[in-house]
Amino acid sequence: MSASLYEIVELANGDVVLQRADEEGEPLLCIKFSTESLSFMREGKFDIAKAMIEAGMEAAGDLADAEPEESMAEEGQVDVYNKRTLH
Repeated sequence: MSASLYEIVELANGDVVLQRADEEGEPLLCIKFSTESLSFMREGKFDIAKAMIEAGMEAAGDLADAEPEESMAEEGQVDVYNKRTLH
């Protein structure tokens, strides 16, 4: 099984996307900044998008590694654990 390579790219419309480097098709993630937020970021838009993507990937990895404890299952708390929404 080979590892996928990803790239962060700024599109012609100004959106920043995360996509697989070796494939065509829809990006995995798209970040669109408002005009107001762009005025605060100035030249740092790409750096901020990169930090957002890295934080999201780290959080997703943490969620994938997390497993409900057996004690939670015994106490009926697993339903709360499984109903989380990642924003």
